[in-house]
Amino acid sequence: MPPVSPIATLLSGTRLFGAMPTEIIEICARKFRDTRFERGELIFSRGDRGDRLYVVAEGQARLAIGAADGRELSFQIVGPGDLFGEIALLDGGTRSAEAVTLTPVLAYSLSCADFEAILARHPEAARPVIVYLCQRFREVSEKLEALALYPLDVRLARYLVTALRGRPEIPGRRLPLELKFSQGELAQLIGASRPKLNLALAALEEAGAVGRTADRLFCDRRRLMEIAQWEE
Repeated sequence: MPPVSPIATLLSGTRLFGAMPTEIIEICARKFRDTRFERGELIFSRGDRGDRLYVVAEGQARLAIGAADGRELSFQIVGPGDLFGEIALLDGGTRSAEAVTLTPVLAYSLSCADFEAILARHPEAARPVIVYLCQRFREVSEKLEALALYPLDVRLARYLVTALRGRPEIPGRRLPLELKFSQGELAQLIGASRPKLNLALAALEEAGAVGRTADRLFCDRRRLMEIAQWEE
């Protein structure tokens, strides 16, 4: 039986909740509370107590870490259907990054106390949580590997392939991709400066992997996979 409430439908599309039985998703959905943020609003700071997780219904937010000298590294842009703030909730620690909205955001939040109560009553929901944490660990390992071992054009190709996941193929045509955030944000996500990102984009364009217009990219997924050094 598919989820019936709008929040449950949203949760069922996430990796953390999507693997749980439908009845538990519905129980979780009833505990979520809606919250709205304006553009440029700080949702939480690094070091804050992690007392709730969020799932985005509308808008985008940036997750980033900063150094004492003012430098900042964005490592994820979250949008509709994405979870964030879940790690501190799951391990009881403090926030490992800050979250700032890039647009007005409508999100739904679940408190740590409510989530722990659900897990206590429904221990079968614990396995999807463990699987999710393992997936997150693998992703972090892959990102560290890419930053340490691969040139910028390969890192960019890998990011674009990931962004294209779930998009239907169109034989003989490139896939349009609208990132909906600035080139500066994209540069931070792959550990580069904006001028170096432009050089990497130019290299992918020359290789026939992307085409560019003012507001979007047109991607040859197969060519990007070759550059990313990933197999189908």
